[in-house]
Amino acid sequence: MAQSVGIKDVARAAGVSVGTVSNVINRPDSVATETRARVLSAIDRLGYVRSESARQLRAGRSRIMGLLVLDMGNPFFVDVARGAERAAREDGLGVMVCNSAQSASEEAEYLSLFAEQRVRGVLLTPADASGRNIDSFRRHGIPFVLVDRVAEGTTECSVSVDDVAGGALAVRHLVDAGHRSIAYVSGPPGLNQVRDRRTGALNALAEAGLGPEHLRELPTERLDVAAGRDAGARLLGLADRPTAVFCANDLLALGVLQAMYAAGITVPDDLAIVGYDDIEFAAAAAVPLTSVRQPAVTMGALAAELLLEETEAETTGKRHDHRRVVLQPELVVRRSSLAAR
Repeated sequence: MAQSVGIKDVARAAGVSVGTVSNVINRPDSVATETRARVLSAIDRLGYVRSESARQLRAGRSRIMGLLVLDMGNPFFVDVARGAERAAREDGLGVMVCNSAQSASEEAEYLSLFAEQRVRGVLLTPADASGRNIDSFRRHGIPFVLVDRVAEGTTECSVSVDDVAGGALAVRHLVDAGHRSIAYVSGPPGLNQVRDRRTGALNALAEAGLGPEHLRELPTERLDVAAGRDAGARLLGLADRPTAVFCANDLLALGVLQAMYAAGITVPDDLAIVGYDDIEFAAAAAVPLTSVRQPAVTMGALAAELLLEETEAETTGKRHDHRRVVLQPELVVRRSSLAAR
């Protein structure tokens, strides 16, 4: 196995001191042009790469921001990562993206990894409903910002969308279209987002003078297309099948749509469907999907900016107020919910 090239090797090849090589890397203007060219030539010839971990140990600050999301298979979180990466890059930082796969144990492992790597800070969409992982991570003193969830305490910032309002938008739209029997394909009940969207749905029914019995919940263990297909199969087996479905995210909605298509159920004439997130695939579905849009890229960028503000405050010793940014959702109406009743 080839040995790594160190700064001493570069100094020896260029005929200069280790300090001169360090100056060329970190303060090139302080080195004479001819000497700088000789050192750069040696770096290029030997393939020297600066040890970032060593630099971080000296400086005490990482140039990496951690991002831990529920599901990187969901385009919503890809957009969140895009926004975070854009904001981090403007500040000279990189982003380490990790996927908890909606697992509390995997979330704990990644948070431990972030602590070991001494990342600058963490953007986190929690998978552990108990909050134990967050409580444990706080001990390391690494700043973090919650993404797609409102912070309940006073020790961290958060960026989220008003999911209660989003759930109300979806079901109000269905009620206005004449639906009185609606299914809610909800996802794991431990997730705050799932509960908040259900609350919004019930609020919209109450506004219309309809009780909670008009919303039939079909929980799923995951928030993916396969879970949506399973929920669609259960929906088809109901004797008093609802006339509309509100899904906790677009992947679930696409799975329900696939199940209906396979069974010969026409969307939206036989069943109206509304999703949540407005991912790119929603508009491109066989029946374009009505969805509640979340500003995912903006959410990621704002979260990264809050984290950078917090880490800067720690460095300078300035007072920093923890902020909770709550963005508003928007209903995007497409063919999947437009049949008149």
